[in-house]
Amino acid sequence: MKKLAVIVLTSVSTVSLNAQQQKLYHVTSPDNKIDVTIGVGSALSWSVKHEADLIIAPSIISLTIDNGEVLGKNVKVISAKTVSVNSSFNTSLYKKKSVVDQYNQLTISCKADYGIIVRAYNDGVAYRFFTRKKGMITVFSEQAEFNFHEDYATLIPYVRDLRGKEQYIQSYEALYTKQTLSKVYTDTLGFLPVLINEGKKKAVILEADLEDYPGMFVSSNSNNGLKGVFAPYPVEFFQGGYNKLNTMASKRADYIAKVNGSRSFPWRAVVISNNDAALLNSDLVQKLSAPSRIADESWIKPGKVAWDWWNDWNISHVDFRAGINTETYKYYIDFAAANKLEYIILDEGWSDDMDLMKVSDKMNLKEIIDYGKQKNVGVILWAGWYAVDQKMDEAFNKYAAMGVKGFKIDFMDRDDQPMVSSLFAIAKKAAEYKLIIDYHGMFKPTGLQRTYPNVVNFEGVKGLENNKWTPNDDVPEYEVMIPFIRMVAGPMDYTPGAMRNATKPNFRPSNSMPMSQGTRCHQLAMYVIFEAPLQMLADNPTAYMKEQECTDFIAGVPTVFDETVALDGKLGEYVAIARKKDNSWYVGGMTNWSERDLTIDFSFLGEGNYEAVVFADGLNADRDATDYKKVTSSITASTKMKIHLAPGGGFAMRITKK
Repeated sequence: MKKLAVIVLTSVSTVSLNAQQQKLYHVTSPDNKIDVTIGVGSALSWSVKHEADLIIAPSIISLTIDNGEVLGKNVKVISAKTVSVNSSFNTSLYKKKSVVDQYNQLTISCKADYGIIVRAYNDGVAYRFFTRKKGMITVFSEQAEFNFHEDYATLIPYVRDLRGKEQYIQSYEALYTKQTLSKVYTDTLGFLPVLINEGKKKAVILEADLEDYPGMFVSSNSNNGLKGVFAPYPVEFFQGGYNKLNTMASKRADYIAKVNGSRSFPWRAVVISNNDAALLNSDLVQKLSAPSRIADESWIKPGKVAWDWWNDWNISHVDFRAGINTETYKYYIDFAAANKLEYIILDEGWSDDMDLMKVSDKMNLKEIIDYGKQKNVGVILWAGWYAVDQKMDEAFNKYAAMGVKGFKIDFMDRDDQPMVSSLFAIAKKAAEYKLIIDYHGMFKPTGLQRTYPNVVNFEGVKGLENNKWTPNDDVPEYEVMIPFIRMVAGPMDYTPGAMRNATKPNFRPSNSMPMSQGTRCHQLAMYVIFEAPLQMLADNPTAYMKEQECTDFIAGVPTVFDETVALDGKLGEYVAIARKKDNSWYVGGMTNWSERDLTIDFSFLGEGNYEAVVFADGLNADRDATDYKKVTSSITASTKMKIHLAPGGGFAMRITKK
């Protein structure tokens, strides 16, 4: 790792704001295109310019702690220092092998033992509070404002169907609502990430390094602004929701967190881009997060998973009753082994939902795990969060000793302080037993995947499992939105891989024979485009064996990469990404319900001659979404290939050097 740090003087000016004398501190990005201004006086504020454009208008920030003390009111500065950092760090479970970490940082230390750290990157900005107080402190509220100069368009996912009710317990699964800032709901919370469309430029609001603190929702702040909202600390609970798996808060305190008085708080961050495609390759959350706490990561094995739940265990042409039983899971293992998939999952039903130590009498778990060992296929177990929380040590110890490789943990559905702390505790304990974790029923990633790399995926997205019941959702449009918004936060457990594909008029809901909206190649492309170190194959072995050519492609796509190149894209319309692993490149593209032609520029390739195996929409894919064609082409770095995408279509390719 290389590192260069240079201390420089901070730019300071004095202006009159609301009749108050206010000092302004500045920090600029390394390329000098972004300027962050911190206003200090009776209040603490921040604003951001990108080139000549005001991205964030002056916005108040503060923390209110014990005895009504407001950190950010009547601010008295002790020191202000700027440091320039140019470093890099290696990654083992990410979309690239190495991340360049270059920024300028301003640290303002204030009387009353607190301060603020501000970073300016070339592609975004972030700030965080820190405190240096003795003992524990109570945080009653945090003021985090994101004001804008104009009534810009936004894409915001809202808490579903809970207006006027408890909104802090929900699944973090929602389509994006398109509206201007002045129309943002005042009675329903939105959750991050949120995108602000400032015309050519885009701003994505995020948070990072969230630990022992509640996650941030957003609500309307003014006609042209958003503000952070945080779940109050829960003090009483009851079991409710689906199968009573949700741990609901029946009473909450008048504060949001109790924390160590000497700490840094989560980053409030904004990714800024004047090119939609640049959002596809952001590393800001990764850069802002705490480094790995696992000394030896060699045991953490990414890969693909033959998954049972979405396809309703609906395999056929077998001589046993398919379902949650030993024979079915051995069949899934055979399928995984034949296609060199690393894992299978035993989803809900293998154990008692409330007690992980009570295994279903319909299966022999040890026999399944041992059979997987013989076939070099690992077994991952599904569990509700409550059941894990009740017997974490006992369950992790027992099942790790049996040879289980990890857990898919579901139904957290909260991001208040106790839940956020619990997820860190689970990740740490799982690492002690060398178990990987997939957090389903989960809020967006905020950097835990860097701190504990054994956490290999997160949900926090309205994925394929949800969409099989929603005929009125515009799924292809959503699928070409999330790479520009949700995926900026980190990997997502979207669970792709449908082999029954439907055009818009032909789609219908089905639990046991589910289908997807859009074409076959649209599904194949997801294995390249969607970041997921642990990636599902959502359909059943019967469907995949009927479509072995497509299955071979899916099985061959890696889940972590050495390099990522954002080729092209327009928010909500289309996306194209190239990723490299070892000596092969993988390229994927998807469109919304509009057919279009894309031209792929292969200038990212090195010198020499290459062979591209291309899966593209067939001539009749607009009528039969399963229609595709496989073509092998010779290409070089100077090649420009035109590909037609059907409505809801896509393409996927693997490129190897000759």
